[in-house]
Amino acid sequence: MSARTSAAVSPSYCKDIEALLRSHANGEAAEAMSAYMRGLFPFLGIRTPERTSLTKQFMKENGVPSGEELEKVVRELWAMPEREFHYTAMMLMEKRKKDLRPEDAPLLEFIVTTNSWWDTVDLIASHLVGTLFAKHPEMVKPYTEKWMEESDNLWLRRTAILFQLGYKAKTDAPLLFDLIRRTAHEEDFFIRKAIGWALREYGKTDAVAVKQFVAETELSPLSVREALKHIG
Repeated sequence: MSARTSAAVSPSYCKDIEALLRSHANGEAAEAMSAYMRGLFPFLGIRTPERTSLTKQFMKENGVPSGEELEKVVRELWAMPEREFHYTAMMLMEKRKKDLRPEDAPLLEFIVTTNSWWDTVDLIASHLVGTLFAKHPEMVKPYTEKWMEESDNLWLRRTAILFQLGYKAKTDAPLLFDLIRRTAHEEDFFIRKAIGWALREYGKTDAVAVKQFVAETELSPLSVREALKHIG
């Protein structure tokens, strides 16, 4: 985000967020939340409604950084172990998503491939990457090709499949179908689930095309079940 002027925020912005959230930690809830995420991440134990409320109030009082300052804050929050800090970083980016520019792609790739799990990747893919690519369609082909061909990171491939979730009639169906054909053989649950989810969402716009694609393409039972959940 180096091409944009940063909003003036306190030098202690990250530390202030950290102190605020840690002051609302709940050890008992933290254990349950971590267990739900298979123990992959420690949690502070702040439920989503409370965390969202706290973060919104913090942003109201302290502003939302932009440009280089936002990238710095996001990377600092992403380096903290507890999952709530990663969610907070995404909330800050969501507030500035209309300002996303091509030079922000490395940051998006970083947060997709670091501390990766569905709870962060899916929002990054559909809200942040999706917004960036809608504004800059020239980025779609080189980045989806890069993520498909040059990366062994399943979360980048999942992002390529899911970034059009909110596009509806603007979905590039040939691209979506091509990406799915290229990943349909994969056995990973998160890829198969993403395939089904992407098809199900596009099916709300063009059910006929999705049914025909599913009929003509060898997909896993999970992908088929998810794809046809609402259209039969």
